[in-house]
Amino acid sequence: MKLSRLFSIVGISALTVLALAGCGSASNKTASSGDAKVATSGFPIVEEPLTMSLMAPSVGAANWNDMATLKDYAKKTNIKLKFNTPPSSDFSTKLNLAFASQDLPDIIYAAGSALTPANEVSYGKNGQLVPLEKLIPKYAPNFNKLMKENPMIRQSITTPDGHIYALPYIAKDTTASWYIGPMWYNGEWLKTLGVKTLPKTTDELYALLKRFKNEDPNGNGKADDIPLTDVKMNVARIWLMPAFGLLTQDVQNDGDKVFYTPIDKRYKAYLTYMHKLFAEGLLDKDTFSQSDDQKKAKGQADRLGLFSDYFSYFTTGRTVDESMNDPMFQPLTSPESPKAIVPMNPRINRGDFAITKNNPSPAASLRWVDYFYSKKGSLYLNQGPEGYMWNYAKNSQGDKVKVTAKGITDENSEDKRSKITPAYGLTAPMLTADWDDAAVRKNPDDKIVVSGFTKWVRNETKEKIDPYGRIPYPLVYLTKDEQDSVASSANDLKTFVEESEAKFITGVTPLSDWDKYVKTIKGMNVDQYVKVYQAAYDRWKKAN
Repeated sequence: MKLSRLFSIVGISALTVLALAGCGSASNKTASSGDAKVATSGFPIVEEPLTMSLMAPSVGAANWNDMATLKDYAKKTNIKLKFNTPPSSDFSTKLNLAFASQDLPDIIYAAGSALTPANEVSYGKNGQLVPLEKLIPKYAPNFNKLMKENPMIRQSITTPDGHIYALPYIAKDTTASWYIGPMWYNGEWLKTLGVKTLPKTTDELYALLKRFKNEDPNGNGKADDIPLTDVKMNVARIWLMPAFGLLTQDVQNDGDKVFYTPIDKRYKAYLTYMHKLFAEGLLDKDTFSQSDDQKKAKGQADRLGLFSDYFSYFTTGRTVDESMNDPMFQPLTSPESPKAIVPMNPRINRGDFAITKNNPSPAASLRWVDYFYSKKGSLYLNQGPEGYMWNYAKNSQGDKVKVTAKGITDENSEDKRSKITPAYGLTAPMLTADWDDAAVRKNPDDKIVVSGFTKWVRNETKEKIDPYGRIPYPLVYLTKDEQDSVASSANDLKTFVEESEAKFITGVTPLSDWDKYVKTIKGMNVDQYVKVYQAAYDRWKKAN
């Protein structure tokens, strides 16, 4: 692994933006909020020391009281936080108990899925969470700017009662486009077979998979080549269903109309195609039974032609540089869908910063988190203050640049970072992006800011995902009545559809039973399910 990757690859974790910058200047603009006078820009945030409590999940890497970034930020802001950080595995239970007992912290931080959209609606309605929308323009200008630049943010965090009760994690990283980790072709196999152009239609993919099976591309003289594999189709379906015009195995909107994809005739076409691959030995017979480790073992034995993973070398075991020979999957078309599309991530994770009714200064709390929605603040949160992950130095031209701190290497950087910042292993409320100009360098005269691998991944994403990307269905909220009306059917539908997918593809259930399958789903309250998500979509459109 090259040192240039240390502070440039953004994507192995959506939380990792390996760079940094300095802080804002002091401000004399203040506004009253509770007992505190809150500066509307700069540091400190409050003139008089302010203490608040914060509850967040811990990944166990370090005590939050000892994190250098939080200690330094407390000095800058004049806000001291008392941390309650139960383990991530217990956090959801602990948070629900806090709401039930009314023993609430002032701030809920990096809650992610623990503060569900349903909980936001419920706890907001009963007054336990503070509405933020009127405070945001004045006390969260960075976040407010992001909402103006991207109206989808406001739409996605506005509950049915018109309030914003929690701020999200927002990603602008290139790899944040990925709905889920891509599929990759085995570049060595392509080279062996003389393939220079990737398949762009389902027929072309079928032809290539046949060659993978029959022409011994791994060159070992054995019939052990596996053209296509996955684990329970969890990733492959996301990239192969779009060839038939479908982006998700759930509700999807085409224009303003919401429909349930698993009963669409195009979904039958997808199942028919996948059954053909399975029946002819082109789809791994172990797809619905193997573990991810078993899949990876096949990759390391050079038995896979097309496979899923975040990066290809995670499966193949090859070097990072060698993995640049493994091209990303090219979106396909078919007679059912002549235009290539792929699902795109909305790049928003909701529920990561909320203020409770006990909070003594919501304005100060918003100012505290808003810094992390700026470039400087985000980089600061990720890499901490000077002297831990980085230092300033002058290059031969006398320019001030950031250099890697002594003792920081590829091998230990994430471990070191986990000790100084809460933005590790959690979806912290912040903005992340591909900020190459702020990358930390190995030495003052090192001109390399972005590694070749990072550039390659970005180019693959820009060519094969961004032009074809579409969000399958937006991030919406359901009302309490809507939640109640679909709660019992949602899990039942998901389970039945996934089980049926496996049976149709493997041939356990013949495709001639399609009408029977659709009739079963119709009897599972699917019409009401779609009606609810149509209403939620209509509200979402009006939320901006």
